[in-house]
Amino acid sequence: MSKKNKLRIIPLGGLGEVGKNMMAYEFGNDIIVVDAGIMFPHNDMLGVDYIIPDFEYLLKKADRVRALIITHGHEDHIGAIQHFIEQINVPIYATPLTRGLIEGKLARNDAQHKARFKTIQAGESSNIGVFKVEYFHVSHSIPDAVSLGITTPAGLIVHMSDFKFDHTPVDGWATDFAKLAEFSTRGVDLLLSDSTNAERPGWTPSEKVIGPAFDKVFAEAKGRVIVATFASLISRVQQVADAAVKSGRKMALAGPSMVDNVKIARKLKYLEISDDVIVPLEQALSMQEHKVVLMCTGSQGEPSSIVGRLSAGTNRQFDLKPNDTIVLSSHPIPGNEESVSKTINRLLRRGAKVIDDGVAPIHVSGHASQEEQKLLINIVRPKHFMPIHGELRMLMRHAELAKEVGVEEENIIVVENGQVVELIGNKIQLAERIPGSYIFVDGESIGDIDHDIMKERSQLARNGILLIDISLDKRTGKLLHDPEILTRGFVTSEEAETLLPEVRKRVMKVVNEGKNSEKDIVSTIKSYLHQETKRKPMVFVTLSK
Repeated sequence: MSKKNKLRIIPLGGLGEVGKNMMAYEFGNDIIVVDAGIMFPHNDMLGVDYIIPDFEYLLKKADRVRALIITHGHEDHIGAIQHFIEQINVPIYATPLTRGLIEGKLARNDAQHKARFKTIQAGESSNIGVFKVEYFHVSHSIPDAVSLGITTPAGLIVHMSDFKFDHTPVDGWATDFAKLAEFSTRGVDLLLSDSTNAERPGWTPSEKVIGPAFDKVFAEAKGRVIVATFASLISRVQQVADAAVKSGRKMALAGPSMVDNVKIARKLKYLEISDDVIVPLEQALSMQEHKVVLMCTGSQGEPSSIVGRLSAGTNRQFDLKPNDTIVLSSHPIPGNEESVSKTINRLLRRGAKVIDDGVAPIHVSGHASQEEQKLLINIVRPKHFMPIHGELRMLMRHAELAKEVGVEEENIIVVENGQVVELIGNKIQLAERIPGSYIFVDGESIGDIDHDIMKERSQLARNGILLIDISLDKRTGKLLHDPEILTRGFVTSEEAETLLPEVRKRVMKVVNEGKNSEKDIVSTIKSYLHQETKRKPMVFVTLSK
């Protein structure tokens, strides 16, 4: 095969982390992009709303990008679409439910007019530039999810997005094993596969196990049941509705994203919930407590979510009641464990009963565990293997699984975001590195905040701040009045009574000695504060003449 037949695989998100999934495939003058998701900030990323992929590489080749293909409607796959199409406005290929969820999200951000959609169905295919993309259904924790078979001049690629081998899914639509087997008979040159549960042995339980668990919780709850999950976890909404019917409860939805997503899914017939089951939130709040189930967001302990506000007693529409049962129907995203734990403790402290997946099987993962991952590789029998979607330890473990089931070690490649991979002939190899870092979104600011600012915010949060304001005479350079000193988050009022006068005295001494540069003052005061308190606040000086 000619070296001109070179497929470039460019991971822009989701490799080396959980979230903000984005992969680009480039051949000649054609590029297709798969998914555009967000990642939720870690606890040390203060003030950040969410993180999007760095797709600077694509901006430089925007005229070659032919399509954005979305595999399913979860935030870590669709959350960054608004930012992407603002700069690279190409057709968005998505299944009906996924399209509906994207349209709803764009409408909430007043960006729906920018999108151009091409609706696709599992079982169909599209010719996009040199690529032929075949869509096939996979089971996940949301209906209408697809993975991709991508035929390129360099070979056949199977891109497995989030999936599990659930033989009894809630919607009755199992993963398309026949298509996977067909790909195998054609010869798969490269398999890319979801690594989220690569460290979890065995098989991921079926979504069906959740139904009886919900039935039990709803039957035993003396008051309201409040179920918290992701707004895009449509399958879970169906299970809650089914349990509500069995227990004689009415279901109400709280939060705009939950309300919008359920409305879209019902309209498109992906949810089978009769009109008499769902009632407005205001009506539910006035009903008998044992007749009500509320669905809302906040299963990840987000402070601004409904459950987060309930735990803090700051939710405006309704508050906790003594007999409330809170069901957290999700598993903490890596990095969110501390937030979830704190939220659970606050809820318990306020008198609620809390049930998470450690107490009852009210959540199962939507991702394949080790035995399913090995079965996939055995069905597809790829020449080359590249693990995707996961932290580095997950990618490495997935690579070991591939080796265990017969993929040659030299044909397995593990990379993180920004490391370009090339498939040429019968060989897979590393190419150059490109930017693949975090792009922080903070309010209206996108990409303006870098790691240095994050470091400063972290220092401020840990050690506080001390401000020194100095006014000098222009002619003499002498102080016009005593320095003004302000602290925040550094010392208690009692400590300040003894510490700040000494700081003021030392500032005056430095200035009177003619050392009136900011650097001299900051150095002197930092040294003194550390000597006295063993702390290192950020010290700032303003000089006016």
